[in-house]
Amino acid sequence: MGNAMKAMQVALAAGAVALLASATQASAQNMMGYGQKNRDKAAQPQYIPPMKAQEKVFPLDSTWTAVSLNGKPFAGADRPSFIIDKQYRARGFGGCNTFAATAFPLKEQHLAVGPLALTKRSCDKAVGASEMQFFTALRTSGQWDLVGSQLVIKSQAGELRFDRAL
Repeated sequence: MGNAMKAMQVALAAGAVALLASATQASAQNMMGYGQKNRDKAAQPQYIPPMKAQEKVFPLDSTWTAVSLNGKPFAGADRPSFIIDKQYRARGFGGCNTFAATAFPLKEQHLAVGPLALTKRSCDKAVGASEMQFFTALRTSGQWDLVGSQLVIKSQAGELRFDRAL
C-alpha cells in the first residue's frame, strides 16, 4: 500500500505541475496577444499633463538660526534658532527663553505651529520685545520656502529668514 500511495502522490504532483505549466503558457499567449491592435496603429501623440512645480520637502532635523524678521536683522550672539525633528517636535531658542511646540509641514509648503511652551526667564527689555516678535511670527507661520541656502517662513506677523546652523 505504501508504494501505491507514493505513486499516487507523485502522479498528483506531476498533474498539478502540468496544469500549472499549461495555465502559465495560456496566460502568456493571452498576454502576447493583448494590445496587438494598438501596436499596429500609427503612433499618436501622447497626452502629457502640464508639469506642477516640484513640491519641496521641509528640512527636518536641521537647525536654523534666525537672520531677520521683516528685513530687520537679529543682532547679537544669542539669535533665535529652532529645529523640527522627525516626530514633528519643534524646539529652540527665542533670544532669551527656550521653547517647544508641535510643528507640521503641510502640503503646498504650509507650516502649522502649535502653541509654544516657553521658559520664563527674565530678559532685557529689548531682547524680550524682539523675542516676542520672533515667537509671534513663528506661531502664526503660514508658508515656508527654501530660497538659496535660507529658510524663509512667511506669517501674519511678517517674514522670518533663517540660515542653516553648522
